[in-house]
This record gives sequence, structure tokens and C-alpha cells, in this order.
Amino acid sequence: MNKSHISLCALMLPAVLTGCKSAATEGDGIQRPQVDIVDGMLTPEVLEAFGRVSEAVASPDGKSFIFTIAFENIEENTGNADIYRANIDGSDLKRLTNTPKSESNVRWIDNGNKIAYLGYDKKTENSQIFVMNADGSGQKCVSAVERGVSCFEISPDGKRVIYGSSIEIKPDSTLYKGLEKTTGRLINDLMYKHWDEWVEDLPHPYLADFDGSKISGETDIMEGEPFECPMKPFGGAESFAWAPDSKSLVYVSRKLTGKDYAFSTNSDIYRYDIETKKTVNLTEGNPGYDTDPKFSPDGKSLAWLSMKTAKYESDKKRLMVLDMQTKQQRDLTENWDYWPEGFAWTPDSKAIVFNGYYEGTQPVFRIDAQTSKIDTLASGQWDYVGVSPVGNDKVLALRHSMQRPNEVCLIENGQAKDVTEVNKELLAQLKLGKVEKVMVPTTDGKMMTAWEILPPNFDPNKKYPMLLYCQGGPQSAVSQFWSYRWNFMIMAANGYIVIAPNRRGVPGFGEEWNRQISGDYGGQNMQDYFAAVDYMKTKPYVDPARIGAIGASYGGFSVYWLAGHNDGRFAALIAHAGIFNVEAQYCETEEMWFADFDLGGAPWDKNNAVAQRTYSNSPHLFVDKWTAPILITVGERDYRILASQGMMAFNSAKMHGLDAQMLVFQDENHWILKPQNAILWQRVFFNFLDKHLKNAAPAKNKSDETTSSDSINQ
Repeated sequence: MNKSHISLCALMLPAVLTGCKSAATEGDGIQRPQVDIVDGMLTPEVLEAFGRVSEAVASPDGKSFIFTIAFENIEENTGNADIYRANIDGSDLKRLTNTPKSESNVRWIDNGNKIAYLGYDKKTENSQIFVMNADGSGQKCVSAVERGVSCFEISPDGKRVIYGSSIEIKPDSTLYKGLEKTTGRLINDLMYKHWDEWVEDLPHPYLADFDGSKISGETDIMEGEPFECPMKPFGGAESFAWAPDSKSLVYVSRKLTGKDYAFSTNSDIYRYDIETKKTVNLTEGNPGYDTDPKFSPDGKSLAWLSMKTAKYESDKKRLMVLDMQTKQQRDLTENWDYWPEGFAWTPDSKAIVFNGYYEGTQPVFRIDAQTSKIDTLASGQWDYVGVSPVGNDKVLALRHSMQRPNEVCLIENGQAKDVTEVNKELLAQLKLGKVEKVMVPTTDGKMMTAWEILPPNFDPNKKYPMLLYCQGGPQSAVSQFWSYRWNFMIMAANGYIVIAPNRRGVPGFGEEWNRQISGDYGGQNMQDYFAAVDYMKTKPYVDPARIGAIGASYGGFSVYWLAGHNDGRFAALIAHAGIFNVEAQYCETEEMWFADFDLGGAPWDKNNAVAQRTYSNSPHLFVDKWTAPILITVGERDYRILASQGMMAFNSAKMHGLDAQMLVFQDENHWILKPQNAILWQRVFFNFLDKHLKNAAPAKNKSDETTSSDSINQ
């Protein structure tokens, strides 16, 4: 048995170690957990030891970049991100902060001489804006906002800041008089819960003066408006953008409340003039999302992401550009059947670089702001995110794959090169699975892209258990993602083959493929899953008697649905945060626009054929056909798909006489995030699969069987 002991000092670059010693901010930040690696095995504990790289931003002169690395503390059940800086080629890497709380929202200011960021302030016991010199010295808190700062952007001239904070929503009723300790909430409208919280405060944008050492003169630029900015639950600094002359800014808000808010995706971009204090809606008339505004460096244009369909949160994202003088709008990606995710202007204002889903990956593209000509800057078997131009010809980005987490890379002349190696030595200690792209024929005559993941030391002459991975979303791509929950490398390390299909409904394969799933839950996308399983069953190394199906959210719905329609294909099932009763989901979720559009309408609308077809396909109606053992996991703070959905499924399985287990986390939401909870989740996950898929005797290969040549090794 080969056993190695891994700690921070064994795995961080020498430059980072130097930074750790010299950064004397507080010295009690979280370091990489110490873990034992046995025979190259990726375990839940080792998975938690990876450094999580994020927020890479190039300096104004293009000579260096800043980014964050987060580590998990398993014993303390928490995580922490610190700020690092390096030359643009990755050399001279230094740690700039070393604190017990996370830093984020990193920004270059003062022409690259200083760095602004969010950090924890002990005095106010809240998140505040900090500023430090570019070498990490002189760290100073410059805000003292009572309810803390959630995000910010400093104006180009460095004299002002726009930041997000919150206003407490107090019950306006004499009913509460003298009842300071009551826990009762009187609800009068929808959107009283969102994602994982009861809505008890209202995010608002504040404008303040900034002299380099403190902010002052704060003004709520939406004072008196009962609307959100940034928008819950995930809105941040991308909600703001300063004009290059610092005389105006734009912000994003959905100016609706209650039921109207719950049924609408209609966010707009508003321009606020600093001098006149007047606000103008720049995207009025578009009923869908308008988000992520960014001014061109010359100030002549504003770009943003837009969806044109009301209530459809997974609509095609259009890269729109507004001429600030003529007020004419153009869709740069009108003739492109894919769509951008993150984007940024080049310094010369002539082009926009962006990453976007494209046939199972996320390449980096460049689009001409005048002609709409699109060029590919970086591709391959990667997901690129967080693009940051370095001059007009280079791009800094993060990239990851199914075989490794994020690292910072530099893209130049069509080539991408990693400029950080935070996890290189840890990965070198591990035996990783192999990822292959395969094309699966579907039941309606199309070809579907899927990823086949093979175990380390794969032997084609052996029989392996297999897992069908069912994606959530449902409009979420099975690209080259690295997940700390649904991690294909840890599944492979445990001896499982995984097939991960880009079934109907996922982005990256054109608008028709993406839209097909809406109103067709339990339809063609499920046939796509059957096609993937049946395709893999032809492989001599897949044991058809030991196949499981796993998934979360819509993937959990898929598992529940497959449980009642699989004709004996599956020997074990795992569903996390899945929809079991579709009628109940319509009535108890919080973002009603999604349920109303994707399910086709309300269950009581008996004349709505699409809606009635959806509800007639609800998994809870087919429990009588369930035969396979099932594990169900839920978080009780999940208000998107309530834990009661999983509890109904578990109760039904037990009443039907099945071998069923349920893992409940009282302190988690739709995702399992806390380190110890994540480790327990993985342990229970594999304990269940091993019991039902490994203990069964594997089928024997026929002597004349050979490995399939259908796989395309990418």
C-alpha cells in the first residue's frame, strides 16, 4: 500500500510559501487540510483538500494579476478565501492576505497601484470594503456600513463607489406591539422565501464618496423603492457598471414585488446620472432578463446579456450592445445558435471576448463589435470562465475540466497556458479516470454528445458497474465541469464507469435542443437517457446487471421518473433535491416564473394540454412500478425544491416495500456545502452504491467480445 501524507507545504508553489511567510496580516487564515492519500485514491477527504481558485483579474498595465484561493477546514467545518498576486506569466506568486475570514470582490484601483476588496471587519462584525497596496501592505478598512457591504464597484476616477447593502423589512402592523420575542411571520404575498432564506431584508444600491482612505456621504439611489438591487439570491457586483467618465452608472433591478415578482424574469438596466440624480430605464420593453451591463472603455457603447422571452430563465442569451448616443440596440449574436456566459470588452473597444457553452465544453470567443464576426480564441476539452482581457491580444481566464479544478491561464495566439499550479502536486499524487467524448444515437434519429468516464487502471477485459449521471437545471450543460459534489473523478476512483449525456434541454447544442425540454418533463429527454444506457450496455466492459442512476434537482426528478419507467435497467438509484410530486412543486417553489413556464402552467388549468401532460408524468404517480433500491438526500433549507419532496419519495418507497435510505441535512440548501456535510454525503453515496452495485456478482465477458471503437478519445 502506497501512502503519502499531504499538507499545504507539500503542495503549494515555492512562491506561495514565500508569500505565506511574509504576509503578516493576521496569520491565522485557513491552510490546505492535511490528508492521507492511499494508493492514489481520490477520497471525499482528499476532494476537500483542493485549493479553489477564483476571481482572476489582470492589472491595468497587463503585467500582473490578482486572484483568490479558498481552502476548506474540515475540523472547523468552514472555508476561507485569500488574495494572491502574480506576474502575468505566473512568476513571483505572493499571498497578500492571511485572515480567518474570506476576501472577495477583488478589484484593481488607482491605475493598478492599489487593490480593493471585501473583507471581514471585526469592529462592525460585518463584511466591509478594504484597500491595500498592490504588494499587500497597508491593508485598511475604508467602510463602516451598519448592515455590511455585499458587493461594490469603484468609479474609474477613484472618487466614488457604488455598493450593495440591505434594508431590514419590518412588519408594518400593530399586531406585533409588545411581542418582541414572537417568531410568527404574517405573510400577505408571494416571494416570502427565496433560495435558502426568509426574505427579511431588501438589497439596495448605495452611492458614496471615496477619498482613498474612507467612504462617506452614502446615498441610497433607489430610496423608497421596494425593489431589489442586486437581485436575490445570487446578484453581486455584476449588477453595477460605471461609465468611463465616472459621471453615471448603470444598475440591474427587477422592479416588481410579490406575485408580480414571483412570476416575472423582467429585470432591466437603469442608468443613474450622478449630477441630476435622474434614473432612466435603458431596456424598457424587453419582457425577459437584462443583466451584466458593461460599458466599452471609450464609453460609446453598453453591452449586456438579454433574454427576450418572458418567464423563461433559460432562454437564449443575446449579447446586446446599445449605442449611448443614438440609443440604437443591436444583437451581436443574432445569427449564432449558441450564447455567451461571461464577457468583457477589449481595451480598444473594438471587440468583446466571452466564454460560452459549445457542444459540451466552454471555449473562449472574440466577437467584433461592428461586424459580429466570431473567432475562437481557446477551445479543447475545457471549460473556460471568468475572462479578463490583457491588452487587445491576450486573455486571462480560469479553466477547469472533469479531471481537475480551476487554474488561471493566459490565452495568446490561440493557445492557453496555465499560469498557476495550485493543485498540480496534489493531482500528481492521484490516479485519475479517463474522459472520452462519445456520440450516442437517440430514439428520434439524432446524435447526442455524452461523456464517458472510465476508472483509473481501466481494463477493457473486465466488467464494471456503471452510473448514469442525470443533469439538473434542467437547462444546464454537461460540459467539462469540476464539481465538489457530483465529481466524476471520485466516482471513477471508486471503480465506476460513468456516462454523462447532454440530453435534450441542455445549452450548447442550439436553441431548438435547449428549448425542447420545456413542457416535456418525462418526455424525449428521458428517452435520451435510455438511449445512453442502452448504448453503453453494448460495451463489453459494462455490466448490464449493475447499472445505477444518479442526479440532483431536475436530475433528481429524472431518477424518480426513471425509477417507474426503466424496464429493469437500474439496480440502484440516488436522488438529491429532486422533484417527486410535480403538482406540489408548482405550488410550493418560490420562483414561480420557472414553474409556470417549464411545467406549462398551473395544475388546475384543465384546458391546458401541455400542463396536464406534465402533471400526468409526475414521478409520484408511478411508485407502484418502482423496484430498485433508492437513496434520497435533501437539505431542509432548500426552498427551491422543498425537502418534503424527498421525504414524500422516501416514505413512498418504504411503504412500497423497497430498500430505501434518506440523508437529511437541516443546515443545507439545494446544495451540500459545508465540509463535514460534504464528506458525509460522499461516504453515504458510495456506501449505498457499493452495497447494491458491487456486491452483486459481475457478468462474464464473452470470449469473442472486443472493446467498442465508437468512443472518440479527445
